[in-house]
Amino acid sequence: MGRSSNRPDRAVLLTPGAGSDRDHPTLVALEKGLSPIPVARVDFPYRKEGRKAPDRAPKLIASLRADADDLVAATGIRPDLLVLGGRSMGGRICSMAVAEGLEASGLILLSYPLHPPGKPDKLRVDHFPEITVPCLFVSGDRDPFGSPAEIEAATTAIAGPVTHHWIAGGRHDMKKDDAEIVEVVRSWLESL
Repeated sequence: MGRSSNRPDRAVLLTPGAGSDRDHPTLVALEKGLSPIPVARVDFPYRKEGRKAPDRAPKLIASLRADADDLVAATGIRPDLLVLGGRSMGGRICSMAVAEGLEASGLILLSYPLHPPGKPDKLRVDHFPEITVPCLFVSGDRDPFGSPAEIEAATTAIAGPVTHHWIAGGRHDMKKDDAEIVEVVRSWLESL
């Protein structure tokens, strides 16, 4: 990853889960741990407006597109060098935006919400075949939103290369696992 100028060779845009905001401890840890790569942690509109209930996907995706444009402009990188990702719903929205054509060099999907807890028949994967970029899935192996077997089976539909990392004993929040998550993400970014 050589640089031809003072411009970074990539940047990372991170989004929170539905019940959190840009200051989620894992997102903060990633920003610190991935330095000197520029990282932007962003909130979705409903959080900025002080609401707790997420907006519908089209509004969230439009907001993400604007945040991606802002980060590309701020860093001077090409749009296809941007890595998008986030926790739970945030990662899902990033994956949907990329499936719809938002340029990115990869997706970081932490605690991907494959299905609502206890409802394995309600899969959130219709857009998977349209994803052609490398994807990193990091989840707890006891996450009620998707077991390792369920996620591995579902992600075979993704056209791009997929990497899985399972946090032993981890649930959806993956509390106290930030150091492991940062190391996995850093190593995966270096492989892009």
